[in-house]
Amino acid sequence: MKVIADFCLVPIGVGVSVSKYVAECQRVLEESGLEHRMHAYGTNVEGEWASVMEVIRTCHERVHAMGAPRVGTTIRVGTRTDREQSMNDKLRSVAELLE
Repeated sequence: MKVIADFCLVPIGVGVSVSKYVAECQRVLEESGLEHRMHAYGTNVEGEWASVMEVIRTCHERVHAMGAPRVGTTIRVGTRTDREQSMNDKLRSVAELLE
């Protein structure tokens, strides 16, 4: 099943700045080959359900390996059965309404 997920991973117990942990998660996403888009408070990722969940799990593992004793993640997931729709399709439909 195809899924578009929005997730926000937060390392806990590492101080105020978390940018190096976010950068590591972006590396994980690049390595995965999944379509993704970082935004100010998280990342959108799309692909097969198992692949998307696997990449989020790998982000947790890498952030723990960097020394974060705790990691909290919020995840929102959307699926469709009536047709395929990508992140770009969703953005395009809104952009067209704004023109």
